[in-house]
Amino acid sequence: MQVYSNKSFLIVDDYSDFRSSARSMLRELGVRDVDTADSGEQALRMCGQKRYDFILQDFHLGDGKKNGQQVLEDLILDKLISHECVFLMVTAESSQAIVLSALEHEPDAYLTKPFNRIGLAQRLEKLVQRKTLLKPILQALDRGRPAEVLLACAALCKRDPRFAPLCLRYRADALRDLNRFEELGKFLKAIIASRATPWAYAALGSMLFKRNQMAQAQGVYEQALKAFPMMPGLYDGLADVLMALGENKRAQSVLEEAVRLSPLAVRRQMMLGKLAMANQDFEASAKAYRHAVSQGKTSRYKDPESNLGLVQALMSKNAGNGLDARTRVEINTVLSDVAKENVEDQGLQVRARLMKAASLQQAGDAETAAKLTEQALVRLDKMEQFFSVEAALVVAAQLQKLDQHSASIAILKSCVETYGDDPKVMHSVSQLTDDPTVLNAITEAVDVNRKGVRSYQAGQLDEALSMFRRALTLQPKNISIALNTAQALMRMGGESPGPSVMEECRACLTCVAGIPPSDSRYDRYRKLHIRAFGA
Repeated sequence: MQVYSNKSFLIVDDYSDFRSSARSMLRELGVRDVDTADSGEQALRMCGQKRYDFILQDFHLGDGKKNGQQVLEDLILDKLISHECVFLMVTAESSQAIVLSALEHEPDAYLTKPFNRIGLAQRLEKLVQRKTLLKPILQALDRGRPAEVLLACAALCKRDPRFAPLCLRYRADALRDLNRFEELGKFLKAIIASRATPWAYAALGSMLFKRNQMAQAQGVYEQALKAFPMMPGLYDGLADVLMALGENKRAQSVLEEAVRLSPLAVRRQMMLGKLAMANQDFEASAKAYRHAVSQGKTSRYKDPESNLGLVQALMSKNAGNGLDARTRVEINTVLSDVAKENVEDQGLQVRARLMKAASLQQAGDAETAAKLTEQALVRLDKMEQFFSVEAALVVAAQLQKLDQHSASIAILKSCVETYGDDPKVMHSVSQLTDDPTVLNAITEAVDVNRKGVRSYQAGQLDEALSMFRRALTLQPKNISIALNTAQALMRMGGESPGPSVMEECRACLTCVAGIPPSDSRYDRYRKLHIRAFGA
């Protein structure tokens, strides 16, 4: 029998009777240190102040409050919980949707109400035994040391080969974090061949996807789903692959199946909304975005893009038919939330106003739409940050519909100047305009930058830097060119770049300081920014 007298417990449940009952059970098991919380928000505050050895977390914590899944997300991402902590998700629900949603973030165990002291003790006993066995591995994970994880796994398997299955996933994750992909691929294939598990399929599929081996990734996910059709994450992976292959219609149906199985994941609903919109399935898009907005209210994955996506879907769904009173109320509420909650975000304020103007025009109120459009254009002129590609294209299209053609062209030209080295961006822009001043705005700069990249890869740094500088003179707001120039300067400057190099590097990064965090190059920008400006 385990001794819990020196262990700390946290019980999280919105019902006081359950908190009292669970505390009494734990007292009978010898637990002295028991804290309670009646909401996820309170639990997160408490975990920020104290590290718990055990957490009993209810899934349902009241309407409009964080649920257990969202609390676990926050605990993991904010590193408020150790890998050694035993986390039990507790609920009276037994529906498939709730169970799968609760399990997606992999609590240590799932405990169904009601339970008694004996049942609780047995479950805790097994979990503690496992955690004790894995302690060196879990401590290495807490330190963020994948090489140490591998050593701890090897030591455990050497002590007793029977424990090898416990180490498989930890070893796979460590190999991934160490970028040892060839070894990882062979390791995962061996696991699947001997005793297939959902996580091994998911890890192999993800690795192949990230290495651009799409056909192989698709095969892995399809094979996985035949064996494990109830695993939502596998559907997510297959949908990503299908989208990369341009099979958006099939990707949507795959993602719809994932949502059917586990409907409480905000990011999954957002992705479905976006995909259905691209497929012009406005009904499905509105439904998914509506769920994302509703569920996102208490989630760290709350995103104003869901609000804007919902409005776009509602307007597109009713194109040519005006807007009924109910739809207008929903649009107003959704856009009002964006404006109130993102006061400092210039881009969102502009986009919310333009969407409101477009909805008013569609509803037949041209006068008010014109006033709002004018307000948005004033804000647009003062805006310092960049739009993301997607946002720029939507804004440009809206401005066209609002008869603001010169403003639309200006947005598209700025989009090309910033992102025009990407052929996909240029294709999207060409769908909105055939203006040569837009479409040819960056041709020379892109060509010069491409030559610079080739020189850089060949180790000809002086020549590369010369090319990047020339390209940047032509297009000072292009993100790729600015980052390439800064990177070349840093590399040539070595460990201790001189003042002139640092000054030029900072100037490059300042040119693209408005890069949106959603941009795939943002991490690269941040790393260079830290080197140039300090943390």
